[in-house]
Amino acid sequence: MQLKIDGHSVDAQCGESLLDLVKKLGLDSADLRTRPLAANIAGETFTLNYVPVREQESKSAQRPTLRRALRASNGEVTLLRYDSARGNRVYERTMLFVFLLAMRKRYPKTRVRINYAVGAGLYTNVGDNMCLSPGEVEGIKQEMRAIVNADLTLERKRVDIDDAIDFFSADGQEDKVRLLQWRQFSYFDVYRQEDYVDYFYGEMAPSTGYASVFDLQALPTGLFLIRPSSENPNKPAKHVFLPHLTSVFSESEEWGRLMHCAVVADLNDMVLSGEIRNLIRVNEALHEKRFAALADEIIGRGARAILIAGPSSSGKTTSANRLCTQLRVHGKSPVLVSLDDYYLDREKILPGPDGKIDLEHFNTIDVEQFQQDLTRLLRGEEVELPKFDFIRQHRCEKGVLLRLDETTPLVIEGLHGLNPHLLPDAIDKKLIFRLYVSALTTLNLDDHNRVPTTSIRLLRRMVRDNETRGASVERTLSMWESVRAGEEKWIFPFQEDADAIFNTTLIYEPAVLKKHIFPLLTAVKPESPYYDEAHSIVKFLNYFVEANVEDEIPPTSILREFIGGNTFYR
Repeated sequence: MQLKIDGHSVDAQCGESLLDLVKKLGLDSADLRTRPLAANIAGETFTLNYVPVREQESKSAQRPTLRRALRASNGEVTLLRYDSARGNRVYERTMLFVFLLAMRKRYPKTRVRINYAVGAGLYTNVGDNMCLSPGEVEGIKQEMRAIVNADLTLERKRVDIDDAIDFFSADGQEDKVRLLQWRQFSYFDVYRQEDYVDYFYGEMAPSTGYASVFDLQALPTGLFLIRPSSENPNKPAKHVFLPHLTSVFSESEEWGRLMHCAVVADLNDMVLSGEIRNLIRVNEALHEKRFAALADEIIGRGARAILIAGPSSSGKTTSANRLCTQLRVHGKSPVLVSLDDYYLDREKILPGPDGKIDLEHFNTIDVEQFQQDLTRLLRGEEVELPKFDFIRQHRCEKGVLLRLDETTPLVIEGLHGLNPHLLPDAIDKKLIFRLYVSALTTLNLDDHNRVPTTSIRLLRRMVRDNETRGASVERTLSMWESVRAGEEKWIFPFQEDADAIFNTTLIYEPAVLKKHIFPLLTAVKPESPYYDEAHSIVKFLNYFVEANVEDEIPPTSILREFIGGNTFYR
């Protein structure tokens, strides 16, 4: 079979794997910046252990899919490396497998949970919040290093779903047993190494030797597993402790446990029993309580300008409106201002080094005008605030006149709200309150498979783009990588500078969002360049039971910003 791998033609002989062909072409590398981790064929991700041509077909997982993908791509294969989103996920799964195998060897009877990602790594719990000594942590690292150095092949095998359930039940992995009961297919693909079997709901690298860059640090209640640096993947990232964000994650995780909804199987049980209605009421009440507490803090501080920022689809607009409602409870008359109205006219925005205009760059904001207006407003002067016409990509000729008295809070919402260069140097910082909002989910698939916070925000974004703009999921997926890059550069570096962090996630929301997004995702054709992403989300959503409970969701809920019916916008 004739293939073209990263533009290089090669004849695939019977029994040769994709990895064999990569090595034949001299494309393999020990440098993680250039080392192939997996393959993209017709938009789908495949392990490099797959063999395109076999003398006898086996029951290897995804064999029919591989053949179809190769036909669809006319033999074109693109290699995935660490610098790509998919390559990054392949590396993380492989590193997790090595970590969990090492833990199984060192602590065979101890439960290990992968909780959530913060900054450069993953928070994990060992046993009942065990605190490991430096010597024990070093022993785990040595075990991981031995597994990496052994370069053990990661064998992917397709098994009958009942056999998988029996195995995981006997192995004490009840979390996987509960999740697999919701699987809609009669088979399940697992990865095996020696007597350890696990799965991470996606492809992994060919062998353990690929996960050579990592670090491990002790925590009071577990371990912090550190990924490679994005700047230099050949070295572990520098771990910068983010106490504010970590505290919010920890609080959210504890609340999920109190509600008996820590993993997807818990949520599914609640959907089927009808208990989800009570969960919705309690979750929405929790949000309201926290908005009220924020308003109390703002009033107590005497802050007059509240800056709200967060990544895409965090619910910034609804959060700003609900905070305004709580400020009115204190007898205030808050004024809501959007930083979007301070966008420069399109022709005034300078292109980047690549000649393209980055609409999420800080220089798209008329910072000078904003600083002048904010200073004058806080002095009690009358100011004509700009209004931006997004259709014309131009500022409107007439703005809105505004004058604030000394007791009127100004609530400012926008992407760059936490950027330290947004505020004038001379402003009294005591008058400023900075709020970071994001959907920080702690609901996981099972003990070893977290739900990335970006996945929930992407679901929200796809639903909203379709509901409000008629945009296809492919359109949203095509922009998402650029959106994420902007967040990494312009939002996340400043999140710890916030005076408060508000977690906008609603633990029940995937079950509600599924109804809106599932038909759109399943309609994406295999020939689409976004099929793999869409198919991956479909597989993820297959584990959720759909909840038809929108009559229970309040009109001011953050979720209404995405599914419609939010009364703030009438």
